[in-house]
Amino acid sequence: MGYWIFMFVMDLLLPVTMIGLGRYFSKHAPKEINPLFGYRTEMSMKNEQTWQFANHYFGKTSYRFGWIQLLITILFMLPAIGKDTTFISIAGLILIGVQLIPLFISIAITEHALHKNFDSNGMPI
Repeated sequence: MGYWIFMFVMDLLLPVTMIGLGRYFSKHAPKEINPLFGYRTEMSMKNEQTWQFANHYFGKTSYRFGWIQLLITILFMLPAIGKDTTFISIAGLILIGVQLIPLFISIAITEHALHKNFDSNGMPI
């Protein structure tokens, strides 16, 4: 049971992080473009407008996907209670791989929204 709890907590890290940072970015996006914290891509860092838009948009998207991931994680790991460590390890690793998909989708959706709303120089369309 101890190993299941460990893997369950590890599998919750990404959804909980996406929920927490998503909530934070959607409400309190970093005010200034900086090298350490925020949604940092070439397009998002063009100017203050793209920076604010991208961080807010990514925050909302990440927050939603985080809740979906949290539910999937719980439903996926519950049947593994009481199984051997090999089964729990494989289930946990598969789940982490699956969790990366919504993260990358959140990035792709945000980049698409940036390109839809701003030109290549970061000016609003």
